[in-house]
Amino acid sequence: MDAFTSFFDSQSSSRNRWTYESLKNFRQISPVVQNHLKLVYLTLCCALVGAAAGAYLHLIWNIGGLLTTLATVGCTIWLLSTPTYEEKKRVSLLMAAATFQGATVGPLIDLAININPSILISAFGGTALAFGCFSAAAMLAKRREYLYLGGLLSSGVSILLWLRLASAIFGGSASLFEFELYFGLMIFVGYMVVDTQEMIERAHHGDLDYVKHALTLFTDFIAVFVRILIIMLKNAEKNEKKKKRRD
Repeated sequence: MDAFTSFFDSQSSSRNRWTYESLKNFRQISPVVQNHLKLVYLTLCCALVGAAAGAYLHLIWNIGGLLTTLATVGCTIWLLSTPTYEEKKRVSLLMAAATFQGATVGPLIDLAININPSILISAFGGTALAFGCFSAAAMLAKRREYLYLGGLLSSGVSILLWLRLASAIFGGSASLFEFELYFGLMIFVGYMVVDTQEMIERAHHGDLDYVKHALTLFTDFIAVFVRILIIMLKNAEKNEKKKKRRD
């Protein structure tokens, strides 16, 4: 927790030093890496469009579920095992994985549309805003400044997995689920920063695999989006219950 506190403290202390000129200062990122980042984020946007298409397919044909989850995992493993020189194949696999991932999240999106479509828009907008802000913070920070958080975040993911396993075996509770939800949101928001800095650092060392880097950021985006959407749905449900009690 001290590491997370120091991260946010460093961000608040550096606000006074940020000017319009400093926001445009990407001199520590070489032109080659800047072009790589453009390609990564363009590919990420295409993957998000693919995920939206997958969610739409679920709304039409109700295809989201275990099979689409397995298909997502299969396409991801296939992509990671494909040589980097097979660029078109890897991009196609990324789009396929994104589409299947969108279909997997489809039932949750369908629920949000049935309850209140504005929740879905707000959740996506909030995720995009958080992603943009934390990615920008990672780019503007000193190189490797937040990479030390990777170990803490990995430990946090392990805690989440153990909690999920314990819930499956011994039964969960509403409070435990809520803890997993908010703790998981904090973990994957942290991954947005760490993965962005790691991607930049790898690119500086010659790793220009934009498809793999886009896949990593896509995973972070979806993980945060799902958790924000669930939180907003739970809040909407609580507000609805309060209204019924008043009536």
